[in-house]
Amino acid sequence: QVQLVESGGGLVQAGGSLRLSCKASGNIFVINAMGWHRQAPGKQRELVAGITTGGSTNYADSVKGRFTISRDNGKNTVYLQMNSLEPKDTAVYYCNAHNSYSRRIDYWGQGTQVTVSS
Repeated sequence: QVQLVESGGGLVQAGGSLRLSCKASGNIFVINAMGWHRQAPGKQRELVAGITTGGSTNYADSVKGRFTISRDNGKNTVYLQMNSLEPKDTAVYYCNAHNSYSRRIDYWGQGTQVTVSS
């Protein structure tokens, strides 16, 4: 099993910044990628950004140029730096980890609330 613990959410004004962190523990050797999804009220969960163990990244079009995902393999931690935040970014943000054996996202964090006020 893999456990994911997120931190760093909160309330920020439009144009502000936040950094989310997600620390993985347990059987981390099965993980070959980590990332973030988000879910706003009344909407489906959507991909925000992902990063492989090799450092390759991908982003949703809506956050490109504003959000940056990074990872510290030594600390088993992935980060999401969010700049120029907009009210539409308000959501619960979930960390996730991709299992190299099952080839799917098997692990999720508990979620952290990000609220951007106008």
